[in-house]
Amino acid sequence: MKPLARILAATDLSAPGHHAVDRGFRIAAETGAEYAVMHAFELDAVDSLAGLLGDGVAAVKRRLEDDAREALRQMLEDSRRNQGIAAAGMLVAGSPLEAIGERADAIGADLLVVGARGESFLRHALLGSTASRLLRKSIRRPVLVVKQAPHEPYRRLLIPVDFSRSAQEAIRLGRSIAPQADIVLLHAFELPFEGKLVFAGVDEEVIHGYIRKAREEGVQRVHELARGVGLEPVQYSAIVRHGDPSQQIIAEEQAGDCDLIVMGKHGAHLAEELLLGSVTKHVLDESQCDVLVFSGKAG
Repeated sequence: MKPLARILAATDLSAPGHHAVDRGFRIAAETGAEYAVMHAFELDAVDSLAGLLGDGVAAVKRRLEDDAREALRQMLEDSRRNQGIAAAGMLVAGSPLEAIGERADAIGADLLVVGARGESFLRHALLGSTASRLLRKSIRRPVLVVKQAPHEPYRRLLIPVDFSRSAQEAIRLGRSIAPQADIVLLHAFELPFEGKLVFAGVDEEVIHGYIRKAREEGVQRVHELARGVGLEPVQYSAIVRHGDPSQQIIAEEQAGDCDLIVMGKHGAHLAEELLLGSVTKHVLDESQCDVLVFSGKAG
């Protein structure tokens, strides 16, 4: 994973949108990446008020645009939040979903930062919103979904690993964004048809033996994975748990006080839904910390 060179944050100028901008400042300060912040606005809805505003529609549009430009300027120049980083501000007219993707492509952004909620285009719960569609559509670059106000750099990364080809990419990506953070490598597993084995007459001791063996093999593979990406033993913790991966990820996030989860859109199971796997969707919905999603490939 190459070092971050350019970061783009998208904000709707709401308080949650500010969280995304602030996190981008912190990452830029820690990594030395160039930083740009954009606000996409749609003013076509104002045209529906033509009957009320008459010839004043154009003036209202100009005022709304000027207000947005000034709010963006004040945000970027606020020394309490910008970490001494000079960020480029961009005001773009058009559909936020399309404008964000086009701007990210135009500047060659390595990372896209968005707020999980907002007052307008990221207003609702994450899935089903513009943020969800953006995650589905953004196949070329990682998307960092910011849920919390950033008070410090990321301290503890949780990286779920299923030993697919994207596992090494997830570790390298996490290290590029938070080079000083501790890393938790979590492998959660279930036995195939586990819930039906007892009913099929398989002895419970046999099942427990398989689980113990799977856990031991999992620990070994996690350490092999860590060595393969150059992690030293003091840089990471290896955790292997038996249980539903979605639930185990959320449990470890809370128990381990993790502040960033790094995971691919896909998992190792081809049955997961299209671009956002079921585990990824669950984590995006249920986690309290920020989530970094990238285009992991099934393997």
